[in-house]
Amino acid sequence: MAASLFLSRILGIVRDIIITAVFGQDIITDAYRISFQIPDLLFYLVAGGALSSAFIPVFTEYLTTDREDDAWHIFSAVASIMSVALIVFISGAWIFAPQLTELIAGNKDPSIYPTIIYLSRIVLPAQFAFFIGGLLFGTLYARQVFTVPGLGPNIYNIGIIIGALVISAFVTPSIAGLSWGALVGAFLGNIVVPLYAMKKLGARFKFTLDTKHEGVRKVFRLMAPVVLGLSLPGVFGMIMQYFATYYPDGVNSAYDLGNKLMQAPLGVFGQAMAIAAFPALSQFFAQGKMDMFQSQLSKTIRTVIFLALPISAIFFAIPNEIIAGLMQFGKFDAEDTLRTAPVLQAFAIGITGWCLQPVIMRAFFSVQKPVPPIVIGTIMTGVFGGTAWLTVIATKQSNYVWLPYMGSVAALVLAGALMIYVQKIVGKIDLAGIWQTLGKGVVAAAVSGGFIWFAYEAAHKFNLTGNKLGDVITLLIFGLMAAWVYFFAARAMKMPETAYLDRVFKRMSPAKESSDEPKS
Repeated sequence: MAASLFLSRILGIVRDIIITAVFGQDIITDAYRISFQIPDLLFYLVAGGALSSAFIPVFTEYLTTDREDDAWHIFSAVASIMSVALIVFISGAWIFAPQLTELIAGNKDPSIYPTIIYLSRIVLPAQFAFFIGGLLFGTLYARQVFTVPGLGPNIYNIGIIIGALVISAFVTPSIAGLSWGALVGAFLGNIVVPLYAMKKLGARFKFTLDTKHEGVRKVFRLMAPVVLGLSLPGVFGMIMQYFATYYPDGVNSAYDLGNKLMQAPLGVFGQAMAIAAFPALSQFFAQGKMDMFQSQLSKTIRTVIFLALPISAIFFAIPNEIIAGLMQFGKFDAEDTLRTAPVLQAFAIGITGWCLQPVIMRAFFSVQKPVPPIVIGTIMTGVFGGTAWLTVIATKQSNYVWLPYMGSVAALVLAGALMIYVQKIVGKIDLAGIWQTLGKGVVAAAVSGGFIWFAYEAAHKFNLTGNKLGDVITLLIFGLMAAWVYFFAARAMKMPETAYLDRVFKRMSPAKESSDEPKS
């Protein structure tokens, strides 16, 4: 799962490199970024991972208690009911796109509204694909199949890349090629490929609007609060996109680009670990093995912290070098780098918090107690939104970097509050070990970040940077070196998480012939 999502994030970075090289960073790219707010709002409120997260525990419960026929009936009913509902929602959003654009575009120049409306209407049907895909992926996760769901985001990114390089030459405005590519990629990656895998698993589907089955009712009872829980990261992003419209052209694009780079480790270390652990946690709960549940959750949290901290340190230490090395091509110039780098640095502080959030949320969902984290998350979202309003509108704060910093602080506070409260629901977890991992990990990450900062200072002093290919190679080499510095610093402090990598390296090494074996 991590490997698939890692490839997805790499393709996502390639996608953004191509987009910025072809289109730059201006009011047109702002319109493209804003155009996703209407479909994203629909995705968060109707699909947004909520259905699969509510569906997996119930589906797993029926499968593991020898009620497979009921499990597939629940799948059919939920898919049928929500498909009808989603078509209604998409149609309504398509019709009222002009009114919704006036709400989400904030202080943006009204002359760009028609472009936002047009682009939004193109990608709106993709939300049906994401919804169906989420349900199919949830079913595959429950059957312990992780490879196929990992292909969905990769195909989606490839669709956008083709849209930028090919389709954009045949449509007007040319940036609409990105939207058409996203639409095609969404249907291929989220419906066509998983349907093929489901067929091989012997999936059964029959259209039914049955709402009387207890399992179906249970899914929808769980779904309502789960919607809010899993949509919180997206809501933070939407809040920032709205307030970014009060800043100069290009800030919307800078926010979106910085957020997507920040989400690369979130996808690999946060979402992958959460998705992989979710079926196991659900199964432990269904079987009453809470000691195994607590152990699995504690280890997953510690592993996420251990993996996320060095990325956070590197992003914070060299944001300019990362943006310039990866993105400064074509129409994306040095001014765009200077606008985007501080945003990435601000987002970097919250990476660990955002990576922990999906893991802890799914711990609540797996025991079918979704309300407490929703209350905590909603309060935090309200505080962030109110603070953003005071910062941008009431006080007319001109520094646009304040919002990403506030979002990062909110992410860390939210993760800490969820981690403490989850014990009231699932029992005692290894908080002492988690805080120990966090403390030692921060020290090791500081050493790693300091190393790569000094390395780049030396490279700049001796004029070893400036060539584009050389900059990319330097970034990769220094990044790998910083990762090794982190690993050895962590091992010097005897962090148990380093043992996992030691085992990986041993498995990768060729077996040595035993000295006492007879020689031929």
